Amino acid sequence: MDGWECIEKAFSDVYPNQDNPKHYGTIVPFILGGNDPLDGVSVYDGGDYWHFVTFGLTELYEKETDNPEYSGYGMEFTLRLKKDCYDKENEEDEIKCIIGILQQIAKITFNSGELFLENEYIYTGQKKGIDFFQKSLLTGFITVTDPEIKSIQTPNGKVDFIEFIGVTDDELIMIKDKNMTVQELYKILGSDVTDYSRKSVF
Repeated sequence: MDGWECIEKAFSDVYPNQDNPKHYGTIVPFILGGNDPLDGVSVYDGGDYWHFVTFGLTELYEKETDNPEYSGYGMEFTLRLKKDCYDKENEEDEIKCIIGILQQIAKITFNSGELFLENEYIYTGQKKGIDFFQKSLLTGFITVTDPEIKSIQTPNGKVDFIEFIGVTDDELIMIKDKNMTVQELYKILGSDVTDYSRKSVF
């Protein structure tokens, strides 16, 4: 079982009846000049939400790095997107929008080596929403360890699953100004599902 199959198994343990989830592969690999660093993103049906997982920040096939403990960068990204927070007719656009965001975040790691760990935040200062139509109040993210998908051991090393949760500009400023920690905000939110329709907790 290679790295890719190990990730799939971790998700099939949670979603046992979804052998063929939605999958969006990269046409031109990053190493060949393509814009997208990830090999692909799979999207599982969680009932009320879509559960995204990336493939490409870890060693999906053969061992290539010298670090025996971790596979590649040691992490893959996940995200849960609430289904009823957008118009059904725009669902494919919203799914592809999230995939584009995950590709962009992964590109930061590929270009600079920066790792995204739990209890961090991404604040860009943008005021437009992260949704396809940019109308949501959610403008950035906090990170947590995915509560359902546990760390796995692959033939190429350990893989952690870092989940991104969409948060508002007001919430990000509170964290940025050290008036609140990521852990405290996560507790107040009470959910790891990104919901475009929600208001700020402040």
